[in-house]
Order: sequence, then C-alpha cells, then structure tokens
Amino acid sequence: MNIRFLETLVTLAQLKSFRATARALHATPAAISLRIRSLEEGLGTELVDRSGREFRLTPNGEYLLGHAKAVVAAARSMRAAAHKENPVQGRLRLGVIETVVHSWLSRFVGLLSAQYPQVEIELMVDTSSVLQKRLLSDELDLVVRVEGIDRPQIVSTALAICPVQWIAHRDLLPPRPQQLARQVLQHPILSFARATVPQRALEEVVAQLAGREGVPVAQTRITCSPSVAAIVRLVRDGYGIAAIPGLFVSDYLDRGEFVELAPLPPLPAIAVTLCRNAQAQGLTHAAAQVMQRACTEFGQETAPRFIGVLC
Repeated sequence: MNIRFLETLVTLAQLKSFRATARALHATPAAISLRIRSLEEGLGTELVDRSGREFRLTPNGEYLLGHAKAVVAAARSMRAAAHKENPVQGRLRLGVIETVVHSWLSRFVGLLSAQYPQVEIELMVDTSSVLQKRLLSDELDLVVRVEGIDRPQIVSTALAICPVQWIAHRDLLPPRPQQLARQVLQHPILSFARATVPQRALEEVVAQLAGREGVPVAQTRITCSPSVAAIVRLVRDGYGIAAIPGLFVSDYLDRGEFVELAPLPPLPAIAVTLCRNAQAQGLTHAAAQVMQRACTEFGQETAPRFIGVLC
C-alpha cells in the first residue's frame, strides 16, 4: 500500500477540498483525485462520498481514516529514526547463563563497545527460568538462555549447541573400564542448579543408568550448583564427576588433567538461545546482531566437539 496515498487521504480529510489538498501537497487536483481513486481500488471500498456538493467521507472512509492516520504516523516515526545520527545508544539490560560467561561474553562486550561506544551494559548472570521472568516483566532487554521462550511477543534465535560430557579428574578413573558406570554412580555427580533443563535431563539419565547397573536410585547423589567455577574446582579436588559442557574445561582436557568418560550414556546437549521482545528498541536489535556475531566468531575458533554454532 502506497504511504503517499494514505497521507493524501489524511490531508484531504483535514482540508475537505481537493484543490486545497493539491496546494498543500504541491500537486494538481487531478493527481489528488487519482491517488484517492487508486487507494479506493486497492482497499475495495469508496472513501469519498461524491453524491453531494459538500465534501465528506463515506462511513467506511471515516472508519478507515483512523487506521490511515496510524500508518502515516508510524511511517513518519520510522523516517525520523532512520535519520538519527546514532540511534544505538543508552543502557542495555543483558541477562545471560553461565555458559555464555565462560565462552563468548567477553568477545560480545568488546565488539559492542567498538561498534556502539555510547552503549552501557548492565549485566545479570542467572538461571534460564529467572532470566525468562525478568525478560517477560520488562526488567531485561536481551537474554541468552537454554532453549527459546514460547510466547508470541518474544523472538527466539538459536545461537549454539553445547554438548554435555561426563568429566572426571584423571586420578578418579576406575582401574577396570568395564566397571566404569557402577563406579561413577558411587561418586557425587556434579550438575547445574536444581530444576534447570540440564539438571532434569541428568536425573533421567542417572536413573536409567542406575537401573541398568542394578543400583538403587536412592543411593545415587547429584550435587547441584549454579556456579561453573565451583563445579570445576570440585572436579579438580577429586570430589566427584561432572556432567557439564566440555567447553568449560577444554584447557584441562587438553592438558590431560581432566578426562571425558565417553563410554557412559550420552547426555542431552544444551541449546543456547537468544531471546528479545519483538517490539524492542533499536538498541536491543543491534545488540542481538552483535551477540550472534560474537557467538559465530567464537565457534569458528573452538573445536566442534565443544560447540556447534547455529546462527
């Protein structure tokens, strides 16, 4: 639909004269009449009542005038925003899970600062459920969490898949690989905070593994922590076996201090997703693009067994 034709209708309704409208819009009365005719054909209804000598809109014209004004106002607002020298400025309220902190967050901050130096970041690190609540209550602008948010007002974009692996200190390995599963179940299994998606998935796998090995589920121990640093420290101290993305401990794995217990049943990967309100300001959408770029660049520099980039 031609915005200029809608602007013509709004002006015509205000001035109530084809000649006056033509003068206001620097056109001829014939051109104004042609625009209104074209608009009527496009909408499939008459807008101007041509049966009388005085100008007036038809009932449909009066009804659609309000919609036309809204569209014209939105178009003018969009033009004004497009001509701002630097529309991307202000405070970005960003919420992320720890997976991002231990991967591409610093890269994102660097890229955003370089591209939009007038943006100030207010950072929150928490679980996916808390971040979702804060986004839906308009306390956060941009959120990176596990899985998307199934709400019509939220746009969710998949960023990456992080495989979850069984990780142990090399000295904690059982002497006989055939008894690996049973010996693993004798140790605390370290995982993310309780009630998170990875933790619930781990509980199911542990229950299945215990059933296969003939170990009562009540005798298994899952130790939950919201801190990745705490989990890594406990693994280093030989306290237990972690079920976390190998991305967090890639350096330990490369040095051989930590080992992956590959024979154990596979664990569901973590789907890292970027979420924002569909009606968010330009700053939020610009930051979302930078977040995708940071994730992509990080993924290109990281071994595929630790991360799979989706954006």
